[in-house]
Formats: sequence, structure tokens, C-alpha cells
Amino acid sequence: MSDGSRTSRMRRTSVWLEERPGARRKATGASQTEGLDREKITAAAVRLLDTEGLARFSMRRLAADLGVTAMSVYWYVDRKDDLLELALDAVEGELEVPDAEAEGADWREQLRQAAFALRGLLRRHPWASGTLGSFLNVGPSAMGFQLGVRRVLLRSGLPEQQADGALAALFSFVYGHAAVEESWNRRCSEAGVSSQDCFDALRTALGARPEYAAGSEAVRPVAERDFGVALDCVIAGIEAGTRGGRGPAPQGRAAPVIPPQPPAPEDR
Repeated sequence: MSDGSRTSRMRRTSVWLEERPGARRKATGASQTEGLDREKITAAAVRLLDTEGLARFSMRRLAADLGVTAMSVYWYVDRKDDLLELALDAVEGELEVPDAEAEGADWREQLRQAAFALRGLLRRHPWASGTLGSFLNVGPSAMGFQLGVRRVLLRSGLPEQQADGALAALFSFVYGHAAVEESWNRRCSEAGVSSQDCFDALRTALGARPEYAAGSEAVRPVAERDFGVALDCVIAGIEAGTRGGRGPAPQGRAAPVIPPQPPAPEDR
């Protein structure tokens, strides 16, 4: 029970501020909890979120999926928000932490790969975009990835006091892009049409403007290209910071290569 103290209220801001966030409660007399633990419940939550989305997710639906009562789930998590935080960090465990000590590695390419990997994650788990602005996102998987990217960023020569701001710019760009993309896909889905159909209709409607002339481009390649261009602008800004915003950019560097992408979900 919460004692109403400031410390108790602070813990309610994040499951990761609990004294023992992974500890199981003693489920005395609750036979339905046998075989359950936080990891199993979290994995089931991820599956349900992937299938039905954030708006339809509930503890009751999760309990039904597990074949237990909702009260049984509450032996392991206090609130739905706690479980969403656990699920978010669980999927972030899919991200490979970049190796800042990799011999011959180009920090720019490592940042690109990390950004594309994060975007791929948010595409595979669209619900995650809707949770990133609601929680602290300081679970072990999230922090491991963020600190790994930060170490890569510091190899650029950027002053350490600017590193967190640059890191925020990189991650905020990816999060924002993914959130807009998910909102677009959801709106198309609610209208009963594919993203490509919407894209083609917009191009036709705006065809009188030469910059929007109708063409044969598919929405997916256009999205990949535009994301890559925007990401290069973010990284170029970080690189400029390493020179104090002065001097010409280095010459002779190969054009950026967009890393291979994981299979994207079909247009909904």
C-alpha cells in the first residue's frame, strides 16, 4: 500500500523506481498464479499489443489470453502502466547495442545503423510509439542501448557536455518520425485503405503542382529515402558541432549507405 509520502508518489511515476521492480509478490492462496511470473506476463502483453494495439489493450484481455483472472495478474504488477513500461523495455531488448570500440568503425555509420534499428523496432511494434512519450523509458534494455549510442557519439569529438543534447536530437527525430508514420498508417487502416492507396490519391490530388506530379514511386521506398535524408541532416548537425560550426565538411567520404531493414509489417 502506498503511504502517501513523496517517495511513494515518485515511485508511481515509473515501475523502474520501485525498490525491487522484478520481485514477485507472495500470492498466498492464489492458485491461479502458479506458473506465472513477470517475464511470462510481460511476453504475453507484448504479443497482445502487437496483435491488437495499444488502444484495445487491457488487463482483462491480457488475463483472458493467459487463462487467468485479472486479479492474478495484479499479483505481479500494480497497474496497467507498469506493465506497459515492462513491455516497452522488453521489446527494446531486441536492439543491438553498438560497439563504440569496434576497430575502424565510422561513428556516423554507427549512428545511422542505430537510428535505422530503432525505427525498425518501432515499425515491428507500432504500439511502442504511443508509449515513449508517456513513460521515463529508463529500463535496463533502453538504458543499455542509449548509453551504447552515447559512447559512439562521443567518438565524434563532440564535447561531453553537448552529448546528451545531441543524443536527444537523434532519438527525438526517430521517435517523432515513427509516431507520425504510425498515425498515418492507423488513419489509413481506419479508412479501410492501404498506405499506398492514400499516397497515390494525394499525389493525384496535388498533381497540378509540378513538385507533386504523379509518378510510379511506391510509398515504402519514398519513406526510406526521406528518412535517410532527414537522418543525414541530424548527423551532419552533430558533425558540425564537433568543429564548432566552422570550417568545411570533410571531403571524400562515401555517400551514406542505408542499412538493411528488417521485414516491415504489411500496410494495414
